[in-house]
Amino acid sequence: MSNEIKIDTGTSELLCVVRDRVAIITLNRPEARNALSDNLTPALRTMIRTCGEDPGVGALLLTGAGEAFCAGGNVKGMGAHRDKAKLDMSFDDKVADLQERQRLLTGALVSVRKPTIAALPGPAVGAGLAIAMACDIRIAAQSAFISTGYLRVALSGDYGMAWLLTRLVGTSRARELMFTSEKVDALRCEHIGLVNRVVPDDKLQTEAFALARSLAEGPRLALRYMKDNLDEALLFDFETARDHEAERLIRLTTTADHKEAVQAFIEKRKAVFRGS
Repeated sequence: MSNEIKIDTGTSELLCVVRDRVAIITLNRPEARNALSDNLTPALRTMIRTCGEDPGVGALLLTGAGEAFCAGGNVKGMGAHRDKAKLDMSFDDKVADLQERQRLLTGALVSVRKPTIAALPGPAVGAGLAIAMACDIRIAAQSAFISTGYLRVALSGDYGMAWLLTRLVGTSRARELMFTSEKVDALRCEHIGLVNRVVPDDKLQTEAFALARSLAEGPRLALRYMKDNLDEALLFDFETARDHEAERLIRLTTTADHKEAVQAFIEKRKAVFRGS
């Protein structure tokens, strides 16, 4: 039996446990298909930051309770029931408020220097899809689907949707998915590169956790530098990115984890990494 540490998120709408160095963060509003809320969202932002910084956590696994990942924003709250304080804000203040909320959610998730996995038991829509795409790897249950969703509420997208989608599926498919808001089933998501793998519904949590645990057991600094290299691949020319790769690799040759990996290879055993 592995040790499991329960983390207090401050709300029942978000659950978090750390098991085998994997922080399992579960959106827990199954009755609302795990749509974001004024309780869930701030707690999620806090947990991303906390787990991202915790040396006892080697990987983050985000998932949803019940039969959905996250249905996105609260559509009912977009109409007459809007928060009165927000309605009274100036245009510039509303923009700054959303920019800050985005920075602390998908922005923080992209910035985490540990492997992050989204396990989709069902739909990921709108901002929920952006959260899934901000993770490194996505594993979907066969019955899952995605939709950008914004067209249906006559909005243009937020939380980095267009940027994330374009980098995952290319500009042509990103435009199709944004302009149509169509539902895309899990197998097509895998075909177009939006999810990494599709598994039977009843195997989703087991397989996602197994992957997260294997990554959490890996050499922390090497994984961190891999993420840096992969991020820079989208930003820099080949020469610059290649030069940065070289610098990071040389740094890693001096680590205890590298020496352990080489020794384990020679001795034909599994390496045990200490993160140094």
